[in-house]
Amino acid sequence: MSFLQDAVIMFSSQVIFFAGGWVFFMKQLFKNYEVHHIMVQLIFSITFALSCTMFELIIFEILGTMESSSRYFHWRLGLYSMLFMVIIVLPFYIAYFVLSSLRFVQRKQIGPLTLVSWVAFLYFFWKIGDPFPISSPKHGVLSIEQFISRIGVIGVTVMAFLSGFGAVNYPYTSMTYFMRPVTINDIIAIEKKLLHTYDMILIKKKRIAMAQRDQLLRSKSGSSGSGIWGMLRSVATNPLVSSGENISQLKEEVAALEDFSRQLLLEAVDMHSMRERIEWAKTFRGKYFNVMGYFFSLYCLWKIFICTINILFGRVARVDPVTRGIEIAVHYMGFQIDVKFWSQQISFFLVGCIVVTSIRGLLITLTKFFYAISSSKSSNVIVLALAQIMGMYFVSSVVLMRMNMPAEYRTIITQVLGELQFNFYHRWFDVIFLISALSSIGFLYLAHKQVPGDREIS
Repeated sequence: MSFLQDAVIMFSSQVIFFAGGWVFFMKQLFKNYEVHHIMVQLIFSITFALSCTMFELIIFEILGTMESSSRYFHWRLGLYSMLFMVIIVLPFYIAYFVLSSLRFVQRKQIGPLTLVSWVAFLYFFWKIGDPFPISSPKHGVLSIEQFISRIGVIGVTVMAFLSGFGAVNYPYTSMTYFMRPVTINDIIAIEKKLLHTYDMILIKKKRIAMAQRDQLLRSKSGSSGSGIWGMLRSVATNPLVSSGENISQLKEEVAALEDFSRQLLLEAVDMHSMRERIEWAKTFRGKYFNVMGYFFSLYCLWKIFICTINILFGRVARVDPVTRGIEIAVHYMGFQIDVKFWSQQISFFLVGCIVVTSIRGLLITLTKFFYAISSSKSSNVIVLALAQIMGMYFVSSVVLMRMNMPAEYRTIITQVLGELQFNFYHRWFDVIFLISALSSIGFLYLAHKQVPGDREIS
C-alpha cells in the first residue's frame, strides 16, 4: 500500500512540474510567437518535469520521505526516462525540425535524413567520452554509467561555464562601484551630437542627389543620339559635375558619418541603460543587491582561489560542507548539538537553495538566450536545443550535488548513478569554472575601461 501512495505522490508532483514547464513555455518563451508546435511543447514540458523530479527526489532523500525501495524505483525510472529524452527523443526531433526548415530537402527525404543525423549524433556522443577518464572495465557497453558519464562531461562543462560567468557578472551588474556616472546633461549632449550627425548625413545625401541630377541632365544634353548606354557611361566615368561636387568623396563622407552615427546610437542606448541602473540602485532592492554584490565578489575570489589550489594540488573535497561545518562546531568550538538533527536540517536548507537557484538561474539564462537568437522559423529548434541542454545540466547537477550531501543521504543516489568517476567531474568543474571566471573578468575589465569619450565631428 505504501508503494502505491508513494507512486501517487510522485505522479502528482510530476503533473505539477509538467504544468509549470507548460506555463513557462507559453507565457515566457513563446509569448511573442503565435505558432506553437504541440510536440515541441510536450517534449520541453516533459524534460522540465523530469528535471524537477530528480531534484525532488534529492530532497526526499534528506527528509526520508517515502520508502527507500520506492525512492530507488523512482530514481531509476526518472533517470532512464531522462536518458531516453536526452539521447533519443530530443536529438531526433532537433534533426527533424532542422531538416524540415531547409528548402532544398524534399519532404520524402526528411525521414531517412533524420535517422542518419540521429545515428551521427550517437556516434559523436559516444566518442566524446574517449579523451576523458570516465570509462571503467566494469561498465557494460549499454550500461547506465556509460551514458551518464558522457552526459556529465557536457553538463558539467555548461554548469561550470555559467557558474564562472555568473559569479563575475552578478557583482559587476549589481554593485554601484562599477556603475559609470551618467547625468541627464550627458544624455542630452550625446543625443544632440547624434541628431547633428543625422542632419549632416541628410545634407550630404541631398548634395549627392542634386549632383547626380545635374550630371544626368548634362549627360542628356551632351550625348544626344548615343542612347541610354552612353548616358550611363557618362555618369559612371565623370564623377566631377558642373556644380564642382565630387560624388565619390561625398559618398565616402556619408559612409563615415553613418558609421559614426551607429556608434553614437550605441553610446546613447548604453547611457540610458546606465542611467536606469543608477536610478534602480537608489531603491531598496538596488541597495540590497549592491550589498549582495560585495558578498558574491568575496565568494568569487574565494572560489577562484580554491579552484586554483584544487587544480594545482589535485585536491577533491571528501567531506560535504554540512558535515565539515558540524565537525568544526562540535570539535573546535565546543558546541553541544544534535548532530543528526542539524545535519538533516542544514542539508535540507543547503540543497533547497541550490535547487531553487539552479532552476531559476538556468531558466533566466535560457530565456535570454532564446530571445537573443530565436525567430518564428528557428524557435522550435532552439527550444528543443535548450531542452537538451537543460536535461544534461540537471543530470550533471545531481552528479555534483551528491558531494553536498552527508554520506547517509547519498546512498541511493550513488547506487543509481553507478560507479562513476565522481572525483573527475569535480576537478573538471574546477578547471572550467576557473577558465570561465578569469575570462569573464578580463572581458568585463576591458569593456569597463572602454568608456566612450567625446568625439569631434568633422
